[in-house]
Amino acid sequence: MSFNIALTGLNAVTEQLNTVSNNIANTGTTGFKSSRTEFGSVYADTQAMGVEVLGNTQSISLGGALVNTGRTLDMAISGGGFFVVKGTSGETQYTRAGVFGTDAANYIVNAAGQKLQGYPTDADGNLLTGSLGDLRIKASTLPAQATGDLEFVANLDANQTAPVPAFTPTDVTSYNSTYTTKVYDSLGKEHTLTQYFVTDGANNWTAHYYLDGAAMTPPSAPVTFDTNGAMTSPAAVTLGGITPPGAAALSITIDYTGTTQYGSDFGVSTNLASGYTSGEQTGIGIDSKGNVFVNYSNGQSQQQGQVVLASFINAEGLKNVSGTSWVETIDSGAALIGTAGVAQFGKINAGTLENSNVDLTEELVTLMQGQRNYQANTKVISTQKDLDQILFSAM
Repeated sequence: MSFNIALTGLNAVTEQLNTVSNNIANTGTTGFKSSRTEFGSVYADTQAMGVEVLGNTQSISLGGALVNTGRTLDMAISGGGFFVVKGTSGETQYTRAGVFGTDAANYIVNAAGQKLQGYPTDADGNLLTGSLGDLRIKASTLPAQATGDLEFVANLDANQTAPVPAFTPTDVTSYNSTYTTKVYDSLGKEHTLTQYFVTDGANNWTAHYYLDGAAMTPPSAPVTFDTNGAMTSPAAVTLGGITPPGAAALSITIDYTGTTQYGSDFGVSTNLASGYTSGEQTGIGIDSKGNVFVNYSNGQSQQQGQVVLASFINAEGLKNVSGTSWVETIDSGAALIGTAGVAQFGKINAGTLENSNVDLTEELVTLMQGQRNYQANTKVISTQKDLDQILFSAM
C-alpha cells in the first residue's frame, strides 16, 4: 500500500514541477498568467489512498508590471479587461498581451496574425460605435480639404474714429484694422483671406473681404454693436465669388460670435479656419480610451478606429488556450464589450506592455518544496523496499 501511496505523491509532485517549470520559463512572456497545481487527498471509504491533482488554476485577475517600450502599437491595460482578437478561422480570443503591429494589408495584428477588434470608422473618419470589426490603418495620404469655415473672434477698438478717405485696401489710412487668415482651396493650395475693418465712429463697422488681393462676394458686410460693446449683427457671413485655377469655387463662412467693441486695442482671440493641404502619414497614435489616430505631415490627424475591451462575470472560468490567450465558456459567461476607461474597463497605455505576473521568488520556493516532497516520496518507496527485503529474508 505504501508503494502505491508514494507513487501517487511522485506523480502529483511531477505535475506540480511541470507547472512551476512552465511559470519560470515564461517569466519574460508578455501578458502571461502564472498557474498553480491544486492537490486533493484520495480515500477509499476511510482508507487513505494518497494524493491526486485536482487541476491547474491560472491567476488571470492578477496583473503584471507595466513597462515602457516606445512602440506605438504596443498596448497595456491598466485595470480590468482583455483585448479582443480574431484569428483566420474566425475564433475570437481574449488576451492581455498587447504586442501589436500591422500586416501587409495594414490590419492591426499580433504575432500570431490575429486581428485586433474594435470600432472602425467610415470614409469620413466617423466612428462606427457598436459595429465591431477588424481594426485597420487606412490610406497613407490624407487628401486636401478646402476651407469652409472660419471662427473669428476679435475686439474692435471703440476709441477709433472714421477714416477720412474712402476705403481702398492699398491705403492704410482708409481703414482702422486689418487681419489676414491662411485658407486653402480644394487642391490644398494656400491663399490669404484679408479682412479690413472700417468704423463710422458710432458703433457701426464695415468689414471688407479680399482673397489674394481680389474682392470677394459680397465684398463687404456691416458689423454693428450695442452700447455695451456686444455685437448685434451679423452672426456669420458667407463669402464666395472666387474660383482658384483648377480648383472648386471657394465658399467660406465666417462666424463672428463673441466679437466685441470695447475701448481697448484691436486684438484677435480666435482665428480658426478649417481646411488643409494634403499630407503624408507620419505616425500612429493611441490615446487612453483606445482611439487610434493617424498623424500626417500637414499637422492633421484622423481617427482610424477605437480599440474595444472585453470583461467577464467570472474571468476565472475562461478556457486557457495558451499562457496568454483565452476563450469564453459557460462558466465565464458571455463577453461584455466596452471601451477603455468606462465602468469596469481599465485605461489603455500606448507604448507599454504588461509583463508576466510570475513571482520568480515564489516559484523558486515552490520548486524547492516540490523537490523535498519528491525526495520524501522516493524515501518512502526506498524504505518500504528495505522493509520488504527484511521481511522476506526472515521467512
